[in-house]
Amino acid sequence: MDLKKIAADIPDYQQFLTVDELNDSSHRLREQYPDLVSIRNIGRTRSGDPIELLTVAGGADCAFVFGGPHPNEPIGCMTIEYLSQRLCEDGPLRAELGYTWHFIKSIDADGMRLNEGWFKGPFTPSNYARHFYRPARREQVEWTFPIDYKTLSFNDPLPETRALMRVIDETKPKLLYSLHNAGFGGVYYYVSDECPALYDTFHQIPEWFNLALDLGEPELSFAEPYAPAIYRMLTSNDMYDHLERHGVADPGSVIGFKASSAQYAERHGSFFLIVEMPYFDEPRVNDQSVTSSKRRDAILQAMDIAIEHDNWIRSQHSSVVCELKLDTPVRRALEDFLAMSADFREADREWVLQAEETNRPATQAELFSNLYTSRFYKLLNTGLLARMLRDEIAGGNGSAAVASASAMATVRLDEDGRALEAALDYRAIPIRSLVGVQCCAGLAAAAYLNS
Repeated sequence: MDLKKIAADIPDYQQFLTVDELNDSSHRLREQYPDLVSIRNIGRTRSGDPIELLTVAGGADCAFVFGGPHPNEPIGCMTIEYLSQRLCEDGPLRAELGYTWHFIKSIDADGMRLNEGWFKGPFTPSNYARHFYRPARREQVEWTFPIDYKTLSFNDPLPETRALMRVIDETKPKLLYSLHNAGFGGVYYYVSDECPALYDTFHQIPEWFNLALDLGEPELSFAEPYAPAIYRMLTSNDMYDHLERHGVADPGSVIGFKASSAQYAERHGSFFLIVEMPYFDEPRVNDQSVTSSKRRDAILQAMDIAIEHDNWIRSQHSSVVCELKLDTPVRRALEDFLAMSADFREADREWVLQAEETNRPATQAELFSNLYTSRFYKLLNTGLLARMLRDEIAGGNGSAAVASASAMATVRLDEDGRALEAALDYRAIPIRSLVGVQCCAGLAAAAYLNS
């Protein structure tokens, strides 16, 4: 398999496809390749739309790939758009890999429709934040699989999660590929098992698309690295144990997340892969030069900034909560964020103060993660607040308090967005590069598993 040739063939996508455009494309593919492609309904979304499984026939082994595990993550939908077409067109590739491929282009289609306001651009942090939606924890398809671990017990999956469970149990995939993506930074990977034979390839693939590995702070402090920018897949069990180690009496009452698709597929021995990639990057995301700042101080500074920002959002919400009329997914997402226990942050603070690995000079990449990437993600929370208030006004809420809070949230969103963009030498990454990394990494993993 010539991965570099495949990388060179990725189309120059200019926009993200909407849910309806993705569905229409799947049906055209079936019409074009009726002997290879089948589509069947395997459930319905919470709003009643069909969840379609697209299958490209092939070998005895199965690969199951699903996009949009969080609805603000459409890169994977485009990856499936390309990969499903390529597998149909390229018989030798299909035969060499030896899989039957199962795809769901967007598993949380309801939520993805709420993000479509930024799918056609402009691709800036501010516009992304203005139209951003990420569900409350209880409404996240990827994180509502059944679990029974210590005091964390749950067995009421969402309809979309049940659809994933059915496909996993039916196909028993050798490769399970959940197509997540990040917002800002560089490329990094999660895998379910150590796979040293893949590490060099995983490190090289981003270079083919002029992308950097993310060598700053890991997504969560307890992430276990197998190699630079390659981590063992995190589970809710890991979250529980981290909180328990750092003084939380009952982690099950504060986590909010349940099991993931990776945990569910363990029963079938599936190899699990995530390739996290951003919409935006910056030269400092993989700069390993050592700074004069201590890593511990940078992490604590980022925590203090987060506390100030979170308290401001909390105060704005408190000032209008009695005036709110609508129960929307955006409101539930914001209020879930506000309800998250400080136990997560306090457990991390204890880790920072105790861990020897934080007691050293920070690299430029680590400093950037703490002081700039964190600001990007706080901008998204401001966007949720502003959007919730806009929805209230559009829905006929004439409260003066809501109008005032909406104006203040919009001003802060605009000001923080401009300030962040001015402080960065950022670029919006070409969609073909993002698709290319996910596609090539997935094909490399599929080949590795059958080698």
